[in-house]
Amino acid sequence: MDFNTAENFIINKQSLGIKPGLSRIEKLLRKMGNPQESLKIIHIAGTNGKGSVATMIANALQKNGFKTGLFTSPWVTEYREQIQINGEFIPKSDFAEYVAAYKDADATEFELLTAIMYKYFADEAVDYAVVECGMGGLEDSTNAFSHPELAVITCVAMDHMNFLGKTLPEIAMQKAGIIKNNSVCVLYPNPKCEDVFENRCTETGSRLIKIADYGDFKLNNLKTAEAALDFLNVKIAPVLPKLPARTEIIASNVMVDGAHNENGANALEKSLPHKNITAVVGMMADKDYDSYLRIIAPHCKKIIATTPSNSRALPAERLAEAARKYCGDVCAVSNPEKALQLARKDLEFLLVCGSFYLARDLRKYLL
Repeated sequence: MDFNTAENFIINKQSLGIKPGLSRIEKLLRKMGNPQESLKIIHIAGTNGKGSVATMIANALQKNGFKTGLFTSPWVTEYREQIQINGEFIPKSDFAEYVAAYKDADATEFELLTAIMYKYFADEAVDYAVVECGMGGLEDSTNAFSHPELAVITCVAMDHMNFLGKTLPEIAMQKAGIIKNNSVCVLYPNPKCEDVFENRCTETGSRLIKIADYGDFKLNNLKTAEAALDFLNVKIAPVLPKLPARTEIIASNVMVDGAHNENGANALEKSLPHKNITAVVGMMADKDYDSYLRIIAPHCKKIIATTPSNSRALPAERLAEAARKYCGDVCAVSNPEKALQLARKDLEFLLVCGSFYLARDLRKYLL
């Protein structure tokens, strides 16, 4: 099996949807010899900021001389970017071999990807594996191991309510599932659900390291990574990373952002220029798109609603209808490329936002 065949095979498994639970991946990992149990895992859950915090921790560990695996999702530029060692994507040949070896497993796309990640990191004998949860924590595929070196919880907000719960405490309980017996957890300031994590640590006999609130999302992320590294006795200070589709400035008048919930919109709002913004917006149907639009749309002179390339995407017309409550000039163009072409006709500042899937669709045309 070559790389392109392997990549297409695993991406096509998205048709199986999202299936919380650990039974399938535990069976697959047993077939692999339980590679995850040989790793020192820094496990990171949260709603916003977990990819940035994971990257900061991994980069600092690498600079300190540790061979460091990093697992993040979703991908924006290339599928292999989700699995890295010391900043290098998993080689195409290795990826293809792993997919070929385990293609018959009863597993979703993310379960197979997670299992391949653990197998690759174990085969390469990394010193640390920095692992970002896909969704939630308790029943997330990444949680199929016995004990973390460290658990980290970033900002917790309303998201994935169909799977994680309808209230913030319910969602927090899912995130708290990565805190295991006699472990240590670094907690980003989450005042509205902090008691959930305190109770979980009490129940499991775990130590909780709470971060003070510095009043800024990015600074709080930085301090969370700093506390994690301090616990690991790594003295190299974390540095805020420049990641694709995280308030990414591609040109002086172009920004791409993949945030897709109310907290992400609040963080994006602080980075928006005081200019006339034309926004190409696409979101998933299972997101609280009205809360997102309520924050972002008033800053826009024009919104072009579109439909990202994902089966869960909200149709452009429905998104446009919601956006019209907050912006006077809204239209719907289902095809993302055509939406971008329209946006470029009358442009002072372009914002592509609302979904990492939309960022994936359009970012390549903006570089």
